[in-house]
Amino acid sequence: MMMRALVALTILLTAQLAAAQQYRWLDENGRVHYSDTPPPASAKDVQKKRMGGNAVGAQGSYELSEAMKSSPVTLYSHPDCKDLCQIARDVLNKRGVPFTEVSAIDEAKIEELRRLSGGVQVPVLVVGAQVEKTISAAAYNRALDLAGYPKPGVARPRNQSAPEPPKPPPSAESQPAPR
Repeated sequence: MMMRALVALTILLTAQLAAAQQYRWLDENGRVHYSDTPPPASAKDVQKKRMGGNAVGAQGSYELSEAMKSSPVTLYSHPDCKDLCQIARDVLNKRGVPFTEVSAIDEAKIEELRRLSGGVQVPVLVVGAQVEKTISAAAYNRALDLAGYPKPGVARPRNQSAPEPPKPPPSAESQPAPR
């Protein structure tokens, strides 16, 4: 019984230390220091940090955030592009890649797609400056690898689905008659 209490106390103290107060400060030479003890009185730009424990393998990984900054992902699709566009969505979701989906349904979006890809066929995956028109999971994964996105299984999978198709304009029959 005493051993269990000792183990429980040790775990509790370890958890408290993992979340201990941390300090970031500059010394008189402008060098940055990090410590878990309060800095000296001569320290400049003192910042208190509350560390939340080990961040290894955290969802917001450095690799993912850097890839998102340098190579944002946009998927161009169309409401009629169901299965082929879903291939691209599945690859992105499986790898945990946040993306913007642009539905090429109006002239402005179609012209944007034409300017980027040289045509109006969808899906088109844009990863940073790369424009991937080949419809295959391997091609999409290659583009994501080149941009530095984490491999499948590193980031938490996402579940982003196709955008809602636009609603048709109300017909003349369903509008009330003028009085």
